[in-house]
Amino acid sequence: MSVNEAFKALADPTRRKILDLLKQSDLTAGEIADHFEMTKPSISNHLNILKQAELVWVQRQGQNMLYSLNTTIFQDVMKWIMDLGQPKG
Repeated sequence: MSVNEAFKALADPTRRKILDLLKQSDLTAGEIADHFEMTKPSISNHLNILKQAELVWVQRQGQNMLYSLNTTIFQDVMKWIMDLGQPKG
């Protein structure tokens, strides 16, 4: 995972809303799609970007894919932000 991929994924408001939903509970793609007025393929695209950035974990649950928030990745992002505030040297 690169911090750049995480920031790219976080730049989109739809993906941030998906992360907010997953903060509350693990959800299937269909359950996530129910919260948006867009096509399921569009939601799938957003989920793939989040998965590539390792912001979400995916596991098969029967015939569904269950998405969950990967909170450990945010530690890397926060470290990068905190390092910006540190003096050089």
